[in-house]
Amino acid sequence: MHLKRPNKFYETREREWKSMQTNKGRGRGFASMSPEKKREIASKGGKAAHAMGTAHKWTSEEAQAAGRKGGSISRRRPKSATQVQA
Repeated sequence: MHLKRPNKFYETREREWKSMQTNKGRGRGFASMSPEKKREIASKGGKAAHAMGTAHKWTSEEAQAAGRKGGSISRRRPKSATQVQA
């Protein structure tokens, strides 16, 4: 006895799945975009934020604090096995 599929939903999903298998690496979203395209979109977002007045502007004090924080974190990292033996 041959069972029929209940509706076209499954046929559509199966077609989409096969399409995804043949187009591996061509997903959706930022992961599938070229670096140039990502940069273009980010640039538009930055320009829009500045135009609206909602963009963050770093003060020199904020930048110094961020640099200190990043530096202190990187100094706390354990040495790798190759560095320890040397």
